[in-house]
Amino acid sequence: MQKTVIIINGRGGCGKDTLCDIAGRSYKVLNFSSITPIKQLAREAGWKGEKDPRSRKMLADLKKILCDYNDLCTNYLLDRLDAFLESENDNEIMFAHIREASEIDKFKKAAEKRCRVVTLLVKRETEDYSHEALGNSSDDEVETYDYDHIFVNDAPDLTKLAKRFNSFLKKILADS
Repeated sequence: MQKTVIIINGRGGCGKDTLCDIAGRSYKVLNFSSITPIKQLAREAGWKGEKDPRSRKMLADLKKILCDYNDLCTNYLLDRLDAFLESENDNEIMFAHIREASEIDKFKKAAEKRCRVVTLLVKRETEDYSHEALGNSSDDEVETYDYDHIFVNDAPDLTKLAKRFNSFLKKILADS
């Protein structure tokens, strides 16, 4: 199987990490987020890991500043991509979590020179899921990008979700 990078995106709480975990049961998966180095810096500045609108805005603002300054997030993911491509344990899929359209494009253009890259939007359509704006462009504009694939998370339980996503992922990987 050809190594594949899946740039995954979706509003907070839509199930991205759950889907990555599901994929990890059937494939050798690595899972990275472009926000990781930003969260590390925010913790050093006193952020305690809150996911409220104020904290989400602070993280989005800090990410924008550092992406504009030195491409911190793209470089972080490109370092992870190098490790993925060079890995000896035959990793098959690398999930790269990226919110902003410009950052998706930047990473995708650099990564697709080295391996297969697809983009995936995860949407959640269950009664308990809120579609309210969170007050920052990173969260509120995730659906403005033209994704290669869209997965709608509307399964009533994890067993059905796993079955649906495995079938969906198999088709994506077969398109190579």
